[in-house]
Amino acid sequence: MNTLSLALRNLLRNRRRSLMTLFAMVIGLVAVLLFGGYVRDINYALQSDFVRLTGHLQIQHRDYFQYGSGNPAAYGIRDYDKVLALVKNDPVLSPMLVVATPTLQFGGIAGNFAAGVSRTVYASGTVVDDQKRMREWNDYGLRVLSQKLSLAGTPPDSAVIGTGVARVLQLCQALSVPDCASVPTADAPQGTALPDDIAALAAGSAQSPAASASAPARIEVLATNSRGAPNVAAVNVVRAEFQGIKELDDVYLALHLAQAQRLIFGAERPQVTAIALQLRHTAQLPAAQARLQELLATSLKGEPLGIVDYETLNPFYGQTLGMFAAIFGFISVLIGGIVLFTVGNTMSMAVVERTAEIGTLRAIGLRRGDIRAMFVIEGIVIGVLGALVGIVVAIAAAAAINQMGMTWTPPGRIEPVALAVRVAGEHPMMLASASGLVVVAALSAILPAARAARMNIVDALRHV
Repeated sequence: MNTLSLALRNLLRNRRRSLMTLFAMVIGLVAVLLFGGYVRDINYALQSDFVRLTGHLQIQHRDYFQYGSGNPAAYGIRDYDKVLALVKNDPVLSPMLVVATPTLQFGGIAGNFAAGVSRTVYASGTVVDDQKRMREWNDYGLRVLSQKLSLAGTPPDSAVIGTGVARVLQLCQALSVPDCASVPTADAPQGTALPDDIAALAAGSAQSPAASASAPARIEVLATNSRGAPNVAAVNVVRAEFQGIKELDDVYLALHLAQAQRLIFGAERPQVTAIALQLRHTAQLPAAQARLQELLATSLKGEPLGIVDYETLNPFYGQTLGMFAAIFGFISVLIGGIVLFTVGNTMSMAVVERTAEIGTLRAIGLRRGDIRAMFVIEGIVIGVLGALVGIVVAIAAAAAINQMGMTWTPPGRIEPVALAVRVAGEHPMMLASASGLVVVAALSAILPAARAARMNIVDALRHV
C-alpha cells in the first residue's frame, strides 16, 4: 500500500506530463474500441443477413452440398413433408424454431422469345410467406432500413430476376431498370410468340402462349425435369433487383416453390433441395444441431440426410470475419506500440528527474525490488486510469455515432445498411482491450524501473 501511495503521488508531481501520457493512452484505446465495435456490428449484420436468407441450419441430402447443385432431382429430399412435420413437432426443437421452410434450387435457361434472347439462370423456389417471416429476424437489435420481399403477395406464376438477367433479356424498359438500356442485337431473331416446340412444352402453364407474348415482362424458364426431359414454365417478372454481386445478379431468378416444383418434377411427387431452419437465437445453434443429429440417428435413420450450418453455406462470412480480425489485430498492435513508447518515454524521464530521490530511498533501506515495483506500479496505475477513461469515452463516442443515422452499402449488399459502432454491452471486447492497455503500460515501465533499481547509491545521491 505504501508503494501504491508513493506511485500515485509521483504521478501527480508532474501533472502535465502525466495528463499527456494519459491522453495518448485514452486516444489509443478509444480508437481500438471504436474499430472493434464497428467490426462487431459488421459481424452481427453479416450473420443476420445470412440467417435471414438461408436460416441457421439446413437439412439437405448428405451429398447435395458437394455434388447436388446441378441435379436437384437426384439429390433432393423426397419425403420432405415428413421431415418438416417431425422437426416442427419435436419437443426440443419446436421452442427454438422461428421458421422451418423448404426450398428448391436448380439451374435452367430463361428466355424472352419475343425478343429472341435467352440466358442461363440459377433459380430458387421458396415459400414466400415463410421467407417474409425469416426476414423479420433481428436477434441483435440492428437498425433495419428495409425488409421488403418483392414476391410477397404476388400470384403463383410470378418471378423476380437480377438486373443482369433483365439486361440480357431486354426487359429494362418493361421493368423500369435504371442505368440499363434495352438495345436489341442486330442479328437476333425477333418474334411475337413462342416457337411451336416451346409452346407445346409450356401448354400446361397458367396462360396461353399468345397471352404470354402480349405480357411485356413475361419470360419462359426452361429446365430439365426429373426424367431428364426438357420442361418449360411461363412466368410474370414482377421486379428486377440488383443482387450486389455481378456474378449472382447475372443468373438470379426467384420463383414460388410450387411453380419451381412443377417445372422440375411435373406430375411426379415434388421434392426440395433443403429445409431451412431459423432459430430464435444464434446461441441455440449447438443445441439444435445436436438434436437434429439425434433425430437423423433415430426417427430419420436410413434417410440420406445431413445438416449444414450457415457458416458452411456462406464461406464469405468466415472470410470477411477473418479479414477484419486481421485488420483489427494489426491496428491493435500498432496502437499498442505507440502506447509502449509513450509510457516508456514518460517513465524514463521520471527516472532521470528523480535520480537523487532514488538514491535517498536506497540509502534509507529501500531495496532494489521496491524501487523496481514503484515504477512498474506507476505504469500500471496510469494504464488502469487510461483504460477506465478510454472505455467511458469510447461508449460515449459510439453512442454519438449511432445517433447520427449514417448508412453505407457494404460489398454484396443490395441496399444501404445502418452504420453503427457496437461498444456498449460488448464486455469481452472491452475487458480484453483494457487489459491489453494495462499490460502494455506495465511492460513499458519495466526497462526504466530496472535502470532505476540498478543505480549506485553514492552516484545517485551526487546527481544534481
